Amino acid sequence: MLVAGTSGAGKTTLARRVAEVLQIPHIELDALHHGPAWKPRETFAVDVEAFSAEPRWVTEWQYGLVRDLLAERADLLIWLDLPRRTVMRQVVCRTLRRRLRREVLWNGNTEPPLRTIFTDREHVVRWAWSGHHRSALRVAAVRERWPELAIVRLDSRAAIERWCGGPLRATGR
Repeated sequence: MLVAGTSGAGKTTLARRVAEVLQIPHIELDALHHGPAWKPRETFAVDVEAFSAEPRWVTEWQYGLVRDLLAERADLLIWLDLPRRTVMRQVVCRTLRRRLRREVLWNGNTEPPLRTIFTDREHVVRWAWSGHHRSALRVAAVRERWPELAIVRLDSRAAIERWCGGPLRATGR
């Protein structure tokens, strides 16, 4: 199972929630991708190949290197198609919290200094802003290439809660 959406949409949060309800493994792609000093891990694609060969899992749908493999092996894609204002509020708050608390993320990494929002074109806040429209394009391409892949589009926090409280709960029983 995949959870799609732009950076900051809540993919990891929802994937964890799905994993808990369905009692299936959640594999966090950022943890597999980011090595020390934010360098991509050499074993990333091999690690994704291994876990996605298993019958049950949930992960975030990101990273072009493995996106097709994951779509091919998934049985459901949950698309967080939240408004840009919602995503930006979430990603800015998360980034500020992580930086101010010096939260250690994957493999010892921490959020860079806040000033890098203005200097780094790939800063997560800028990435979320500029890439917001890409999720819709990717989901449209998946519909065309894998028409058998079920897609659930959730366009608000309320829609996420309704889905989690209804169809997800029903599946998890």
